[in-house]
Amino acid sequence: MNQDSDNFAREFEDLRIWQQARVQAVEIYRAFGAETPAERDFGFRDQIQRAGVSVMNNIAEGFERRTPADFARFLDTAKGSCGEVRSMCYLAEDLSYLPAETAQHKRAEAKKISRGIESLAKTLRVHRSSR
Repeated sequence: MNQDSDNFAREFEDLRIWQQARVQAVEIYRAFGAETPAERDFGFRDQIQRAGVSVMNNIAEGFERRTPADFARFLDTAKGSCGEVRSMCYLAEDLSYLPAETAQHKRAEAKKISRGIESLAKTLRVHRSSR
């Protein structure tokens, strides 16, 4: 993704939100993997793992697109997946797959990532409209 500013990341791996989303995805896999209360709930496990991976992958895929508008659209999808992770953490708490404190922490992390995604998308949209 080419930007006018030298301050913009050169690779998606440089983006703090992608780094945070990567950590979140790994934590989700660990929290809902083998030998956890959710181990046999394949539908739940698959859904939350896919949502977690979707956040980081949509940030990466959007970054690799040619325009700020394309990147912003992929960030919207990543933000939606963050919401899905948060929602699934409520369900995980309700089903006793996660202790309340752990579920709350995971929701807070997802919210933090979501705010970062929203901020970057807004910056991209302002950049586009200022041309």
